[in-house]
Amino acid sequence: MSNPEYLPMSSSRQHKITEYHLKRLAYVYIRQSSPKQVLHNRESQHNQYQLVQRAEKLGWKPERIRVIDADQGISARESESRSGFKELVAEISLGHVGVVFGYEVSRLARNNGDWYHLLDLSAVFGTLIADCDGIYDPRLYNDRLLLGLKGTMSEAELHLIRQRLDAGRMSQVARGEYRQRLPTGLVRLPDGSVIKDPDEQIQHIIELVLAKFAELGSCQKVLRYLRCENIILPRHQTNGAYVGELLWKPPSDAAIYDILRNPAYAGVFAYGRRQANPTLRIPGRRATGLEHKPMDEWLHLQKDVYPAYSWEQYLANQERLQQNAKRYAQLTQRVHGVAGDGTALLQGIVACGVCGYMMRVVYKHTPRYSCNGLTKRFGEGACMSLHAPSIDEVVIQAFFEAIRPAQLDALEAIMESQKIESQRLLQQWEDRLKRAGYESHLAERQYKAVDPENRLVAASLERNWEEKLIRFRETQEDYERFQQTPPPSGLTPQLREQFQHISEKLPELWTELSNAQKKEILRCLISRVILKREKADTVEVKIVWISGHYSVSYAMPPIHRQQDVTDNDKMVERIQVLCHQDLDDEEIARQLTTEGFRTARSLSVSPKAVLKIRGRYDLHLVHHQIRDMLEFRGRLTVRGLAARLGVGTTWVYNHIYDGTIDPSYVTQHPKGKFYLIQNDPKLVDQLQEHRKHNTQGGI
Repeated sequence: MSNPEYLPMSSSRQHKITEYHLKRLAYVYIRQSSPKQVLHNRESQHNQYQLVQRAEKLGWKPERIRVIDADQGISARESESRSGFKELVAEISLGHVGVVFGYEVSRLARNNGDWYHLLDLSAVFGTLIADCDGIYDPRLYNDRLLLGLKGTMSEAELHLIRQRLDAGRMSQVARGEYRQRLPTGLVRLPDGSVIKDPDEQIQHIIELVLAKFAELGSCQKVLRYLRCENIILPRHQTNGAYVGELLWKPPSDAAIYDILRNPAYAGVFAYGRRQANPTLRIPGRRATGLEHKPMDEWLHLQKDVYPAYSWEQYLANQERLQQNAKRYAQLTQRVHGVAGDGTALLQGIVACGVCGYMMRVVYKHTPRYSCNGLTKRFGEGACMSLHAPSIDEVVIQAFFEAIRPAQLDALEAIMESQKIESQRLLQQWEDRLKRAGYESHLAERQYKAVDPENRLVAASLERNWEEKLIRFRETQEDYERFQQTPPPSGLTPQLREQFQHISEKLPELWTELSNAQKKEILRCLISRVILKREKADTVEVKIVWISGHYSVSYAMPPIHRQQDVTDNDKMVERIQVLCHQDLDDEEIARQLTTEGFRTARSLSVSPKAVLKIRGRYDLHLVHHQIRDMLEFRGRLTVRGLAARLGVGTTWVYNHIYDGTIDPSYVTQHPKGKFYLIQNDPKLVDQLQEHRKHNTQGGI
């Protein structure tokens, strides 16, 4: 080691602990392999916790001893799920650990990969390993050899233990005596025998599910039947708040599949239906890595062990389920996988905000995003069917917005602020470290300056000095941990230039790209799009970006009824007001669009839509009402002049067209395009004379 405080030690030395180790922390690692051991093997816990006293006897002060017991009830055959072991390894790699105490090697690791990784780090950073037999320095040949043998024996011991347990289990399986957890409907008696549940209602429900599947041939049809008839299914709870109780729950597809697929209902004892497959294991998730196997690969199958409902029917049900699954895969394989050429751009990344299932694309007159997850699982109505083009447009605009230079500037500003904040934190930690160092030096000077004969004061100052030293060490360790945090990185000039180039050119080239290319581009930044209908004409579009952040936009797809449009009542009131302002339909439509109103099938308002709404709510324009008046603003309407003369309106129109009524007396309303005649008594008298003369001549 390059540290001058640490001197290499000879293997002949009995005491391997030096001041270099005592200055650092002592870690006591405590672990038991299963929750059952944690609850019942209390003496093992007591022995492991006593290692704390051993660390104190070897020279470590209590405040410098750390206990890690976060891995209680977890096996040591791997380190993925052991957060405590990961913490221990991290502290060793930071050089904070002087010694690691474990009651025995098997407490720390049960496989050579984790064990030798721990030894290598301990050798590099000068950390000792201690168990109930002694203290070992991994840098010394003899100690390293002994620790390696212990690790190998620990791994071999685990293998032997597992081999004996597996052999005993398979022996019970071969005799049919292995006690599996029974499904709802079967009960195990104290003597080990299994009978059907004495509750006849449970028996009848299971028989009904099996019979209806044989009749209908589809799990979904059985589910809809049970929903329609309000039939609930029984379930014995095996965990949770109601463990051990019988609950009656609404039917679901999972519950029906469990009844149809479980061979116990056919009287069969089956072992190995699910087997371990390491390639399917997800790191950090212990329940993963199991794979369902076909019947010919089960480890053991024995008939007539349980009271059977029907073995032949079980085989027929499995064949029918397999056929249904193949047919479903054939129907859906064309809408899964790589981006296709369909016009729905969110294919494969759009999810339902109601049930959480992925939505499928339905191509009719216009593409739609549809989901029937609730129908499939619970037999309820379909979740949603949404207009795809309007949603795609919102997502495309959000995508263009995300790659705009302004957004890049905002991102760069955020990164710059993060850098500034990081520098502030660094300065704060440096100030804390300096203050802690000053306080420790001050306490040291005070202690050295006191008269040694004044023991009371000297003892108090000595304790104060020790406390300041401990605080300084802890601050120094925390400062080193902070330094391990990588500083935020900004946008490189090359990356920024690429983004700017894309943001300028992509909107112009968008229409020239194929649908498959558009989908691939969107997927570069978008991980998932979650849709949820907020109102009849409003869809919440939650865009989950690949960074993990999300943004929310709103789409307004076309709908069927104008009455379902948001603010429709306000629009009707507004039309009524505009009608009284002597505006025509085109002017009213333009004004409503400016104010943000929309119709059921468009984001704007058309004159035709205004006309329909006026007709529905009996709203009339001012100039339409004038037609029915006799007089308007001192002028006669055609109807008013006809009433004065005692003729029909056609007679008046004809004499306007043939010029009998002098055009200087006639004006036309600019919007209603109807005629207004000057209210001149002389004109009325002339028309009266003209009417009488024409009448007499006709006789």
